Amino acid sequence: MPPTTEQLRDLVTTGVHDRVYPGAVWAVGDAIGITDRGATGLLDPARPDEPMEPDTIFDVASLTKILAVWTTIGTLWQDDHLDLDEPLGQFWPDVAGHPLGRVTSHQLLTHTAGLPLRAQLKNLYGTDHDAIRTGVLHEALHREPGQAVEYTDRAALVLGYLAEYLSGERLDHLATDRVWGPLGMQETRYGPLTAELVARCAPTELDDETDAHLKGTVHDFSARLLGGVSGIAGAFSTLDDLALLLRYMLDPAAAATPAGFGPEWTRESLNVHTGGLEPARGLFWHPAPGTDPADQSWTHYGFTGTALWLNPKQSRWAVLLSNKLYYTRSREPLAQVRDRFREIVFG
Repeated sequence: MPPTTEQLRDLVTTGVHDRVYPGAVWAVGDAIGITDRGATGLLDPARPDEPMEPDTIFDVASLTKILAVWTTIGTLWQDDHLDLDEPLGQFWPDVAGHPLGRVTSHQLLTHTAGLPLRAQLKNLYGTDHDAIRTGVLHEALHREPGQAVEYTDRAALVLGYLAEYLSGERLDHLATDRVWGPLGMQETRYGPLTAELVARCAPTELDDETDAHLKGTVHDFSARLLGGVSGIAGAFSTLDDLALLLRYMLDPAAAATPAGFGPEWTRESLNVHTGGLEPARGLFWHPAPGTDPADQSWTHYGFTGTALWLNPKQSRWAVLLSNKLYYTRSREPLAQVRDRFREIVFG
């Protein structure tokens, strides 16, 4: 048993007792496989006979940006279909002549594109999918590109549209064909989920319209507005599937069939690309809070209570999945758990 097992179990279980989340699952591993894993708490506090299980399906929220957008953009870059430094308007007719046409894919991936900071899709563009797409691609910028690092969901939304344009495939099909399928991530998909899968899904926030917790339907409103498939959010996944992706990122030989992106994309992404701007960013990945970029502890979080870490320097990865949104939108309690989790695993 790894020396961290008891520490991780105590930490994550204390989060259940403190009502940070109803339940959680976690795993730590390397390129060979999982070295430590666990599950604690309940799937749904309203059903005390149903424990959180290692194969629970989670709405991974913004981890969709990694699973669907970062990976597929990587396949296009790897195949020389995308120059990250070329302004979008030079090759994408939909944005030519509009403010977004001056922006590069690199700026979108580093959150330095100057896009509006809030999605506000329905308020600005209505409910028609084509009208939303047009509005997003033609919107004025919040600031000049390259001036500041400002996280915004719109970066992933635009990159998802770009991936669809360059590939000729819808984002969910592209991700399945080029990444999830080859890596054997058979339980990773966009929702809404089938009734059979909903039974294994961790519920998220209480929905005012139905007076029930969302379960198997994406929590993110923008993703729901777009039918469940978007670059912002919408993907559902499991602990084992996420482990397959992270193992592949450490060592592509870990997968029987390679994904559409390879080690070059991973190396490119897990480096600081924001120069002297703060906070430091790689390509969608960012240094874990409380770490120096030289530590090589890269992470991405999801609003529902999910997190990935990857440390090439230590040849180690970690996953912590919870449904903290069941209780609260408050960030701080889970942030403390995440920070301590990272400290235990990576030092």
